[in-house]
Amino acid sequence: MKPGIHPAYGPVVFRDKAAGFAFLTRSTATGTTTVEWEDGRTYPVIDVEISSQSHPFYTGTARVLDTAGRVERFQRRYGRAEGER
Repeated sequence: MKPGIHPAYGPVVFRDKAAGFAFLTRSTATGTTTVEWEDGRTYPVIDVEISSQSHPFYTGTARVLDTAGRVERFQRRYGRAEGER
């Protein structure tokens, strides 16, 4: 890699305020605030609105849409009548 053109890559805490969940990872993103992590060190923190701990797909609370009958309803509204070709 070319030196001097890439952003700094370091540890960052991502915090999901909705679920009260945070995780430490490495990223080029930087936050304006800091937080003291479990290891006693201070890291920049980025607050996110949704993570795997609060997203309905991952938590199992996703609603399943009823798709049964949609084709039949379309055929009734806009389709051809029976026997018509």
